[in-house]
Amino acid sequence: MSYELIAALMFSTMLLMMITGQRVFGAVGFVAVVFAMLLWGEGGTDMGFSSIMKLMKWNALLTLPMFVFMGYVMSESRLASDLYRMFHVWFGPMPGGLAIGTILLMVLISAMNGLSVAGMAIGATIALPELVRRNYDKLMISGVIQAGSSLGILIPPSVVLVLFALIARQPVSQLWLAGIFPGLLMATLFIAYIAIRSWLNPALAPPISAEERATITRGEKFALLRAGLLPLLIFAAMMVPFVKGWTSLTESSVIGALTTVGAAMLKGRFTREVFEVATRNTLAITTMFMLIIMAALSFGAVFDGLGAGRAIRGVFLEDLGLSRWEVLILMQLSFLVMGMFLDDTAMLVIVAPVYVMLAKELEFDLIWYGILYTITCQIAYLTPPFGYNLFLMRALAPPEFDLPVIYRSVIPFVLVMLLTLVLLMIFPQIALWLPETIYGR
Repeated sequence: MSYELIAALMFSTMLLMMITGQRVFGAVGFVAVVFAMLLWGEGGTDMGFSSIMKLMKWNALLTLPMFVFMGYVMSESRLASDLYRMFHVWFGPMPGGLAIGTILLMVLISAMNGLSVAGMAIGATIALPELVRRNYDKLMISGVIQAGSSLGILIPPSVVLVLFALIARQPVSQLWLAGIFPGLLMATLFIAYIAIRSWLNPALAPPISAEERATITRGEKFALLRAGLLPLLIFAAMMVPFVKGWTSLTESSVIGALTTVGAAMLKGRFTREVFEVATRNTLAITTMFMLIIMAALSFGAVFDGLGAGRAIRGVFLEDLGLSRWEVLILMQLSFLVMGMFLDDTAMLVIVAPVYVMLAKELEFDLIWYGILYTITCQIAYLTPPFGYNLFLMRALAPPEFDLPVIYRSVIPFVLVMLLTLVLLMIFPQIALWLPETIYGR
């Protein structure tokens, strides 16, 4: 059997196991171990052990529990409630103001945790009831919360970018810096869409009433601005020492977690229950990520040993005669299709042995490519029929937000994400300028 056929058999077996409902790490790890033993005999069993040792030596992996813990402390201690009150007061008087405030809230939340699920939980529990009470259109509410929560995997400290960095062997710091401007660009386009749509049809997102505005004093408005300083202080305490080279990535993540805990304690909200819930969820999510990365490393070692990356490059460039940019576009389109059925971790496992190597072979910048991948993950979160955020929204929202409403609500925001992806492909410096300026890449 040819190596190309073996590689195709590995890939198809892994996809079949995932479609049948097997856990991602189980499907990927099982295929990797079985094919390693079939190809190399008893020596193939060393691949799984080697991947575990490699995983244990990656210091950057220690940042994962810190960032996950930050997100859960932020959510469970209700620190986000103060932020939303600030945006409610300052942006509520304008049409679509609360929806714009929700997007800004998600940007600040993203700068403190890096998880989409944390942003979704905060949006559904804090912003959604207020938007419903203000008679916002259901499609607008659902789309804003889902799209805003997806920013958590692009704006640093993004957990998805940490995972990509581990598997693609790229510096986490540069990937984080590369995600800042694309994340802010996407948030700006979201806000522009909301503002234009609300201006054209104010009934979709009515402003707060004149009577309520009269009850808010100027002193209260400026006092609430202090709530907006909290995420900026946490972000600065974590990122400035790291970018300046005073601390390592792991040390900066610890600083961020301690700063978040300190803020919750100052508010008197860091209770035993908050600590227990945050710790249990952090352990569960971190263990899941470690198992997935370990399985992906084993799968990638076997796949790379077969020369699959070079074979795929030969098929695209030599057999089909495609240009490197046509290959890149096909890769992104395949991501969008996979995103309809797989979550971001499953896509990362699939992309690791194939697309990262192919992007490197085609001489694309892997930092830039990592941001393209992350944006496609965001789109995957919102793409029917199995987008992660779609079902999370259904679980957290009231009964009137049924799946047809949730599916329809994300269409304009997915188009905005696709526009951001196209702009980033045409103008790579949107992502690369900041890391190149700071690190001189």
